[in-house]
Amino acid sequence: MQRIDPLDDGPSAGGPGRATAWPEIEDFLRARGADRMPHPGGTLLHHLRRVAQLLGDWGADPTVQIAGLCHAAYGTDGFAPTLLDVTERPTLSQLIGERAEALVYLYASCDRGVVYPRFGSDRPVLFRDRCTGQEHTPPEPDLRAFLEITAANELDVLTHHTDLARRHGPSLYRLFTRSYDLLSTAAQEACEHHLGRYADGA
Repeated sequence: MQRIDPLDDGPSAGGPGRATAWPEIEDFLRARGADRMPHPGGTLLHHLRRVAQLLGDWGADPTVQIAGLCHAAYGTDGFAPTLLDVTERPTLSQLIGERAEALVYLYASCDRGVVYPRFGSDRPVLFRDRCTGQEHTPPEPDLRAFLEITAANELDVLTHHTDLARRHGPSLYRLFTRSYDLLSTAAQEACEHHLGRYADGA
């Protein structure tokens, strides 16, 4: 898999939409305030970069890496601040491509309290959109990308916030272990390395 280097011009975003180099995406995120928004480990932009880099280290394709870089653009069920309103989806889609934007929205719109317990028990996994209240069934490639981004996000947050790690480590360990068939081998190994200590409490 191709890993995007955030220090060079990077490949295009891929898929329908305008081809965009990595620095242009970061410039957009800065313009929307990501570099001024506090987040465990520094700013939101620091976090977004680390998530994208982790996805690259795990072998995710460039579209998933870019979705990881933008995953908090609309806010999430666990992080309320937003860089864009969901009414601005066409703006992000034009920047990063339709496929990457769709993954960003899938991640942002997930009603975690409803959806997370369904992993490992129901297949296909029925998603609830917290923005609309509607339910839908993502195709498996989207589900895999969603879970890979989720793992990269949570591992980075917990690495930089000890209290959150103690509070949420056991439940996240349960989530990822019952979903291992949807995670890459590298992501599985990272989850075991960072969350295995919580196995007894899971």
